[in-house]
Amino acid sequence: MGTETRQTLIRPLGLAVGVGLVAAVAAALLTGAVDPLDLADPGPVVRWGLPLVSTVATLASSATVGLLGLAAFLVPERTSTERRATATRFAARAAALWAVAALLEVVLTFASLAGTPLSSPSLPSQLISFTWELETTRVLLISAVVAVVVAVAAAFTSRRAPMAWLAVLTLFAVVILALTGHAAGSASHEDAVNSLGAHLLGVVVWVGGLTALVTMRRTLGSDLGATVARYSTVALWCFVAVTVTGLQQAWIRLGSFGAVATSYGVVLALKTAALVALGVLGWLNRRTIATRLRVDPSDGRALFRLAFVEVGLMGAATGLASVLSRIPPPTPDAAPAPSRILELTGFPDPGPMASADWFTAWRFDWLLLAVAVLAVGLYLAGVVRLVRRGDHWPVGRTICWVLGWALFVWATSGAPGIWGRVLFSVHMVMHMAVAMIVPLLLVPGAPVTLALRTLRSRPDRTWGPREVILQVVHSRAMQVFANPVVAASMFFFSLAIFYWTGLFELSLTTHTGHLLMLAHFLLTGYLFTWVLIGIDPGVPKWSPLMLLVILFVTISFHAFFGVSLTGSEQLLAPDFFAQINLPWGPLPLADQHRAGEIAWGVGEAPTLVLAVIVAVQWMRRDATETRRLDRQADRDGDAELRAYNERLRRLRERDQIDGSA
Repeated sequence: MGTETRQTLIRPLGLAVGVGLVAAVAAALLTGAVDPLDLADPGPVVRWGLPLVSTVATLASSATVGLLGLAAFLVPERTSTERRATATRFAARAAALWAVAALLEVVLTFASLAGTPLSSPSLPSQLISFTWELETTRVLLISAVVAVVVAVAAAFTSRRAPMAWLAVLTLFAVVILALTGHAAGSASHEDAVNSLGAHLLGVVVWVGGLTALVTMRRTLGSDLGATVARYSTVALWCFVAVTVTGLQQAWIRLGSFGAVATSYGVVLALKTAALVALGVLGWLNRRTIATRLRVDPSDGRALFRLAFVEVGLMGAATGLASVLSRIPPPTPDAAPAPSRILELTGFPDPGPMASADWFTAWRFDWLLLAVAVLAVGLYLAGVVRLVRRGDHWPVGRTICWVLGWALFVWATSGAPGIWGRVLFSVHMVMHMAVAMIVPLLLVPGAPVTLALRTLRSRPDRTWGPREVILQVVHSRAMQVFANPVVAASMFFFSLAIFYWTGLFELSLTTHTGHLLMLAHFLLTGYLFTWVLIGIDPGVPKWSPLMLLVILFVTISFHAFFGVSLTGSEQLLAPDFFAQINLPWGPLPLADQHRAGEIAWGVGEAPTLVLAVIVAVQWMRRDATETRRLDRQADRDGDAELRAYNERLRRLRERDQIDGSA
């Protein structure tokens, strides 16, 4: 890679890093965030190095995901260009810088937590022994390892699908960082972690996309206008996400308007001002330049002059955010839990459950609520688009989709989501609702069919939302997972593995485990339901008879699971239920038996509904095939029947000849 090519990446990324480091140093000096500690001071190198290294890691990871995303989803490729390969090579270099900074951040963070200077001879042995034991350094180490993997893989990647997966892997490494910092110890732990994770996603994609766009500006040529327009759509979604989650973070961490005058509030205000300026500049930039690019798609000089200013502002906001994580917020982290229930679950004791609580008690999980609202909103937008162009969409499908997500919100934010954290029986209600009933409503909504009918295809063979959906539903992985035997095995065996291992207790005591549990229940339930009754396009369907056999075999295993729980004498998640010691609840083993009864009983109704739907689809398929054969017979004078009768006549004549002989 030549000197000019390297400078193409160095200029935007170097500008962002340089401005970010200056902003971090200024904020640190202004607030005293890196002043010596009274006890166990790790030294100036650690205190100053942490915010600076964190700034570099964040910006480098942003550039990595932006370049990979640009290569996989935004930039058109021509027969005479190598834009995707060029962007991926840039991404490999950015990921290498990210990996180095992330590994340094692990070392500096551990030294800060241990209060040990880098010059201490005991630091290496402590680092090896305890890095994985501490949650903060463990998360940072996982992120650093992902950075190394992305850097190596991007250097050898030439196909678009691996580029897309590496972009997703980079986003994963960024999101898990929400488990560290102030959000991890916040009194509003789950809300803080959720909003910080979404905030990081929005910032990284926004910053990285613009950095990638500026980096690739000379190679886009006549496709500059289309690429900028696509990035602008992504940037708008990111701006909304960053704004909403930033406000939520500010409310959680500041606690009052008067706290804006504190050191934390001042840095937060500066960061907010930078982000607001970015949003305004981005809107003006894209609106003003759009006309010029429509006239001359390759004329992006004015665009990129302003884009460099945006990159500098993004670097400043990132540097301020790195310092912000080092300043104690006005609203302190959670005090020692006054009860064992709060300490184990993160929520206060909900108290005894009344019958009315099934319908009136709510404790909203804002992340899951946002997912449901977004899913319903996008679905309704698709329906409206179809109706406006004169197409028809069955009302029943829309009702099923909305009801499915409404039930999901109730199961996760209503009574099952509240008491399911402390009672096995109520947890099982949540499980059955999310894994068996919600998919039974969502699958008939046919979201893939709606998306394919409403999303516009891209004529330049880039991967937009429609193309990504088609790639997924027709992928080799989907052919494996959508095999009815595989889907049924995942549905049942993952259920048994979850409850008879430590995963159940992990879901009860950690926010990450809880979210992963819900995602797994929903996805495996949706996949199992889809292979049975789904009408969306995908892999070929099996015969209805085989589907009914698989359904009844799977539900038989599910019933066996419920019976096993009902008659078990060994308590699942014993450490959790023994320690929580509810003063008002049933005995843990008796509650476990009730959970088994719920698992056994609730599974019967969805099974019956699934069986009826499969049978109805079977009859409709036979009726459709009969009508098709009748139409064909009308067209060709029943040629198939005449051929069959002629074949029988020849066989009869041959038998008569053989008998005479």
